[in-house]
Amino acid sequence: MLLKTVSIRNYRRLKEAKIDFEDQTTIFVGANNSGKTSATHVFQSFLGSKPDFSIYDFSADAWQKFDDIGKSEDLENGILNIPTIELDIWLKIDSADIDFVIDLLPTLDWTGTLVGIRIVYGPKDPKSLLQNFMKALTNSNAKKQEHYHPWPISLTDYLKKTLKSEYDNEYYVLDIQQFDAEYNQKEGYQPRKLVNNSERNASKIISSLIRVDFLNAQRHLSDKNSTGRAEDLSKRLTRFYDRNLEKQEDDITALKTLSDSEAQLTSHLSNVFKPTLESLNKLGYPGFSNPQLVIKASMNFESVSQSAKLHYSLSGVELPDQYNGLGFKNLIYMVLEVLDFHERWIENEDNRTPLHLILIEEPEAHLHSQLQQVFISQIWNIIKNSKSNKDGYNTQLTITTHSPHIIYGSGFTPIRYFHRNVDSSENPVTKVLNLSRFYDDCDTDSRDFLVRYMKLTHCDLFFADAAVLVEGNVERLLLPLMIEKCAIELQSKYLSIIEVGGAFTYKFKKLIEFLGLPTLIITDIDSVIAKQVEAEDEVLGDDEDEEENKTPRKSACMVDEPDAETSNQTLIQWLPKKVLILDLLNATPEQRTQGKTESTSAIIHVCYQDRIDVQWEKMTTALVGRTLEESFALQNLSWVQNEKQKHLNLRVVLKTRKLNLAEIHNKIYRRIISNYFNKTEFALGILMANPDEWCVPQYIQNGLKWLNDILEQTDSTIIKSAVEAVETDLIEALPVEIIDEQKVNPTPNQNLIQNEKIDGQQDQ
Repeated sequence: MLLKTVSIRNYRRLKEAKIDFEDQTTIFVGANNSGKTSATHVFQSFLGSKPDFSIYDFSADAWQKFDDIGKSEDLENGILNIPTIELDIWLKIDSADIDFVIDLLPTLDWTGTLVGIRIVYGPKDPKSLLQNFMKALTNSNAKKQEHYHPWPISLTDYLKKTLKSEYDNEYYVLDIQQFDAEYNQKEGYQPRKLVNNSERNASKIISSLIRVDFLNAQRHLSDKNSTGRAEDLSKRLTRFYDRNLEKQEDDITALKTLSDSEAQLTSHLSNVFKPTLESLNKLGYPGFSNPQLVIKASMNFESVSQSAKLHYSLSGVELPDQYNGLGFKNLIYMVLEVLDFHERWIENEDNRTPLHLILIEEPEAHLHSQLQQVFISQIWNIIKNSKSNKDGYNTQLTITTHSPHIIYGSGFTPIRYFHRNVDSSENPVTKVLNLSRFYDDCDTDSRDFLVRYMKLTHCDLFFADAAVLVEGNVERLLLPLMIEKCAIELQSKYLSIIEVGGAFTYKFKKLIEFLGLPTLIITDIDSVIAKQVEAEDEVLGDDEDEEENKTPRKSACMVDEPDAETSNQTLIQWLPKKVLILDLLNATPEQRTQGKTESTSAIIHVCYQDRIDVQWEKMTTALVGRTLEESFALQNLSWVQNEKQKHLNLRVVLKTRKLNLAEIHNKIYRRIISNYFNKTEFALGILMANPDEWCVPQYIQNGLKWLNDILEQTDSTIIKSAVEAVETDLIEALPVEIIDEQKVNPTPNQNLIQNEKIDGQQDQ
């Protein structure tokens, strides 16, 4: 039996989310507050010994629905539309699992490999809930005073205190024939309710199929300065031992060792206490048979294990466990926990569930990158090497992570990307994307390129707020400094800066569109022109192959060359899909931008060199650079021609001869395409210079401004929704008179709420 898919509805920001699971390992990735933790907590909330929800676990739009129902006079409509939280679980089974899932078969003639169950956290009795609320509201209105309104003010307020008594889980059997390929329910289908009986209730049926264990991100491992809430590894080892005592008590070798130790300790104690005992034995009481005092050692597994301490041996010196690094302790702790989970599942032979799901949150904490890379494989080695492991039962591992090293070597198949978005009402929601589908749909060349690139560069694309694809090493080195100079707000965003070059940037097109990431492409216009030249004499463009004996061919040229074209495949195949340099220069901002479509929520913009007014002495001319280096030189012409900046190797104006702007531009172009111009040294020279003395090239300024505007729009929408929800909650708690007054005359404090960043929201 395997967990195939779950569908989650109305749980935090997972308003409508479907998550596919791999047979062995599934990896949840995404930016902060994208819902990864919620996707693991939903199992805890639904599959625990009893439902564990609060009003804050409902999706953002549910609060407004609760209050609208509470204000409505249409009781019947309210009963039908009270928000619920739902979890659909689809299990893949084979013939050996039929006995386990007999209660979940939708019909007697069912055939197939998928069975499903729906768990709905909803009102026990919707009509009774609304009646109880109206009664409580009537009482609170009667007790309302001038400056105080007692609980409850609204249905949401009422459920904050009464949710656990008014709501409970209900279970339904799902028929896969009534769902489409995306697990969407067909119109008109009503699942069959799984009725409880005295022998086998619905909750026990689920718990007999799946065991879920959690290894939370907050592990509180101690160091030498640890506080009371921390736990050292010695205690963790003791707990692991305690849970396996019944196994150890059958170990003859262990029992003999313990017995021998007990006899030796008894002999030692008898010798030590012999004089004392002899004196005590002389004390008697007339008329009684005086017993003799004897000391015997009493040892058992529990007392011995509590006295055992973990030490580290280094060059013959043994140190207590708190003297080792947090990374190593974190690894050992996780291994012990996984082993403990696995052993407790295995040892329950009579009632073992056929499926064991282990969820691990952010295992990368304190681990160095190389250890992160092999973490998943090492965990599987531990599980597979367990002495008690048997065939016929399955373990599935789910990991949430922010580390590109954790997904090292995994490829796209196990990755589930949590994409942050907003719904039609501008509420924050998350869509979970299955990267294995992207892998299957992508052409082989692009797929292989992306897999190799992600592995070699430890690409952090899956964890970013936005992506910036840059032309080369110079842009990658200088971009952080350029952001600091002209778009400092972007420093608070998680940007994935990917160096790919114009010839390969377009290979990221499908991946960017699939992920729906806001993306800025910073590339070069790379002008070329067809010339009949000797192969050994031609000057190649940045993105051209050095193939010999192919003449005529296109060679690099200045941007103002008549009939010049671009060799940049990104500009040709992606945005703005133009070849002629003149067309590229005349392209509008809209032509350089790819907006949202039905198939992707990604917004993508390309920026490349544009015309700028260049001044030199008393001359001003509109010029265009071919590359970043050339554009930088034109944008900062006076500065780079200063003798103090000769280390940049862009100084072409000498005192011996006066040059006009066209001649200066030509010399700079020739210098940059020459073999002795080192681009990396140029970039390092810029980094060493005073940043206040030079300007960021205009096309990069424009691109960074575009990206900042896009991210601000996204953030403002999400924050506005969160603030409105909390603001409503806060205002409901205010005295009645203040509420009425603020509706007419908003106070500065009320306006402050609009600008505050609300903390403490549970992954909403």
